Amino acid sequence: MVSDDFLHVRGWVFDLDNTLYPPEARLFDQIEYRMAGFVMEALGVDRAEANRLRKLYWAEYGTTLAGLMELHGVEPGPYLSMVHDISLDQLAPDPELRARIAALPGRRIVYTNACAPYAERVLAARGLDGVFDAIYGVEHAGFQPKPRRAAFEAVFAQGGIVPVEAAMFEDDARNLAEPHAMGMRTVHVAPAPETASHIHHHTDDLSGFLARLTGA
Repeated sequence: MVSDDFLHVRGWVFDLDNTLYPPEARLFDQIEYRMAGFVMEALGVDRAEANRLRKLYWAEYGTTLAGLMELHGVEPGPYLSMVHDISLDQLAPDPELRARIAALPGRRIVYTNACAPYAERVLAARGLDGVFDAIYGVEHAGFQPKPRRAAFEAVFAQGGIVPVEAAMFEDDARNLAEPHAMGMRTVHVAPAPETASHIHHHTDDLSGFLARLTGA
């Protein structure tokens, strides 16, 4: 049974975007549009070039922000404020998901490459506020992003997460490589599975997957 793989788990780490809400909400369409707008203004390029750089920095540095910081000395605060100033009208509360997260034994945290204030807004819109023990954003890792090992180590230390007793739920498969190497159970939450040695489980239904673990 799948649940047998999680009997030892006492630390539950959840990504935010496209993990704790369905990708059909398409919040990232808004975020990516605003990212490109920031790059246009900061670097003086047109939208096509801004989108090219946005994707390139995400691929090479982990996030667009990391590339902007390392190559152009961009301050993270204004960037994070601008790109996450989006509408959450597409989100709805999910009481079943809330109940299933609440039923997990041990410590439950959110860890996102976005900022914590944005995460708090999203969780409130999903009816998930108050169900997690802590919320960590990229600022808590010194603006180092997932998938970097140092980012995970910083957040897990702050969050009281012991990797060999923990599980990670994440929509971006590459962000599960380091948690796997640290000894965590890994769950890829996405519409389609990816085959990789660092992915233990895949689901396109987080709530249903958690129900199999808890019986909730």
